[in-house]
Amino acid sequence: MPAVPPHRARRARGTRRARPAALAAVPLLLALTACGSGDAAAGADEQVDWDALTHEELVERAEAEGEVAVYAFTSRIATVEEAFEAEYPGIDVVASDISSTELITRLASEHAAGSATADVAYVSDAPVVVTELLADGVLTPYVPPRVADALPEEHRSPLVANRLSTKVLMYNEEAYPDGSPVANLWELTEPAWAGKVVLVDPNVRGDYLDLATEMSLRADEMAAAYEEHAGEELVLDEGVQDAGLQFLADLYANDAVLVDDTDTVNAAVGATGQAEPPVGFTSYSDRRDNEDEGWALQVAHGVAPSPGIVFPAYLGVTAGAENPAAARLLVDFMMGDDSETGGAAYEPFYVAGDYPTRTDVVAPEGAVGLDELGAWPIDPEASAERRGDVADFLLTVQ
Repeated sequence: MPAVPPHRARRARGTRRARPAALAAVPLLLALTACGSGDAAAGADEQVDWDALTHEELVERAEAEGEVAVYAFTSRIATVEEAFEAEYPGIDVVASDISSTELITRLASEHAAGSATADVAYVSDAPVVVTELLADGVLTPYVPPRVADALPEEHRSPLVANRLSTKVLMYNEEAYPDGSPVANLWELTEPAWAGKVVLVDPNVRGDYLDLATEMSLRADEMAAAYEEHAGEELVLDEGVQDAGLQFLADLYANDAVLVDDTDTVNAAVGATGQAEPPVGFTSYSDRRDNEDEGWALQVAHGVAPSPGIVFPAYLGVTAGAENPAAARLLVDFMMGDDSETGGAAYEPFYVAGDYPTRTDVVAPEGAVGLDELGAWPIDPEASAERRGDVADFLLTVQ
C-alpha cells in the first residue's frame, strides 16, 4: 500500500465555496412555528383513534377525502403514486419530488405560516427531522398497525421508516472489475486520487453533511484507519479537532470535486468507457439505474474504517393534515403489502442498496448485506448536536 505523502502543508484548494443558506435557514424557520398556526393544527383528526380503525374503515375515510399530497425526497415517489392510484382509484396522489433540505425548509415555513402543505412527508436527513421537525410539532408519527409487529423499535420510533438508505463510496466496476480500487478512505487524500473524488457539497445537502459529521463523530475509528494505512499515528493540523475533520481537510486539499446533485456524481463515477474514472460518495441504490443510464456503479463495501453511512427514510403525517385518513393510508401503502417482497407498493424501494426495515421482507437479490457493507448507522441526536460545527469547519477548508 503506498505511503501517505507529506501533503499536509496546505496546497491550493480545488473545491468551490459552498452556499449554506438553505441549511442555515431551517432552524430559523422552525423557530417561527410557535408564532404560526401550529396550535390551530389540532383539528378533528386528533379525535380519531387511528390505530383502532380497521383497514376498511381507513379506506372509507380516505376515499371520502379523495386526495393526498406528499413531499418526497426521491423521484421514486412517481412510481408510488401510480401504484397507489391503481390500488385506490378514488384517491388522487399529488406528489412533489424535492431534496430533503428543500423539503424540510418548505414544511417548516408552511407550518409557521399556517398555509397549505403536504399531508405526508417522506424525508431523510434524520438529525433535522427528529430534533426539529418532530420536536416542534411539524410532523406527527403514525405506525400502521398492520406492520408494527414486523418493525424493530428503532424503525417505529420516533417516526416510522420504510427503508434504510445510504451515502457510501462507489466506484466504476467496468474500469475496476476486480473490486474497489480503494481499501482505506485515507487513500483518497493521496496524489493518486487528486481531483478524482466526487461528492455533493455537504453544505448544500443534508445527507452529505450527515456523512461528514459521522466521520467526525467516529474520530477514533478514522484515526485507527489512518494508523493502519500509514503505519504511524495521525498528527492533527493546528486548529483541527479530530481525525474525521482532518480527513475532510486533507480530502478537500486533494482537490475533491464538489457538485450540486447525486446525478452528477453518478455520471462522473459510473459512465462506461472510462479508463481511470473517479470514485465518489453517492447512494448505493442508484446502482439500479446502471442499465438505463449506461453506468457501471458498484459499492466499495468493506472499505476501512467504513464506506459511509446508512440512515432511515422516514414517513410522517403533517400536523393538521387536510387529508389525515388518506395520509395514513399512503403511509401504510408505502410500507409494502403482506408479501415477502412488499409487492407493488414496495417495488420502487426493493432494490440492492435499500434495506427493508420490516423483518418479514426479505432482502433483494444481489444486495450486499448491511454487516458486509460496513456503513455506519447515524445517531440523529448526536449528529444534530455536532453537524453545525462540522459545516462551519468545512467552510474554512474550501
